Amino acid sequence: MKRKTKKIILLVGIFAALFLLSGCTTPMVKDPETGKEVVKLITTSTTFQEIFSSESWFSALIVFPLSQIMNYLTPIIGVVAAIAIVTVGVNVFTMLLTVKSTVASQRMQQLQPEMDRITKKYEGKTDDRSKMAQAQEMQNLYKKFNINPFSMILVTFLQLPIILAIYQSVQRAEAVAHGHFLGLSLEQTPWNGLLAGEYMYIVLFVLMLICQFGSMYLPQFLAKQKAKKDAEKAGKRYVPVVNKTNNMMYYMMVPVMVLSVMWPSAMTIYWAISSLTMIAKTLIVQKFFIDKKEG
Repeated sequence: MKRKTKKIILLVGIFAALFLLSGCTTPMVKDPETGKEVVKLITTSTTFQEIFSSESWFSALIVFPLSQIMNYLTPIIGVVAAIAIVTVGVNVFTMLLTVKSTVASQRMQQLQPEMDRITKKYEGKTDDRSKMAQAQEMQNLYKKFNINPFSMILVTFLQLPIILAIYQSVQRAEAVAHGHFLGLSLEQTPWNGLLAGEYMYIVLFVLMLICQFGSMYLPQFLAKQKAKKDAEKAGKRYVPVVNKTNNMMYYMMVPVMVLSVMWPSAMTIYWAISSLTMIAKTLIVQKFFIDKKEG
């Protein structure tokens, strides 16, 4: 009965996330000068009623307020600080709501070597008894560390619209789209900046890639450190496990590199700040929720 309830909750969560995503399309308008389709910007004179009546409820209730916060903050504290406040603020809010699942997700990444050991133990065994034994060992591992895979999947689906909301709000805020940083126009793409001989655009691009790589690599580094400590406590020699997710991480960097070199530099700055926020979140969860509890 309990398992059935979890499945129902998961399905409801997925349908709720899909409903949210249905309103996540970015409105486009035709540029009168070039005739090309461009993102419809939100200015300080744009009203809630205007967005609500002409666009989706998602744009009106979530994207519009975040864009306006950046529009009003940018002239006061600068475009980078405005993006940082919105990005960090939304991430803190979502973390407070999903802290249990966030901790479970990070702990599960650190248990990957143990999960790989179980998988390897039953590798090549296709009989029902072996499959059931493998599933039971995995279940015992989840239970031992208080991990609920269902809640993690649900939270992932629910967080996706929020991530898209921040992305769109940065993309649509007029003060950000037409802003400047270190003398660089944030409307310019890193690629066009390079062609124009303005190499600071490439510096921003490289810094963004370093931040993105760091946010993806940090959980694996922490998992490796945990495995070493566990081996030392047990008086065993640490044996590195070949982690297949490493290759996946490198593959995921490719589309990020391709897309980010062609989007406005405002999005490059946002992506770097978002990656730094993820690094901070990972370290906070590790120090105050995982290490503290295990200590």
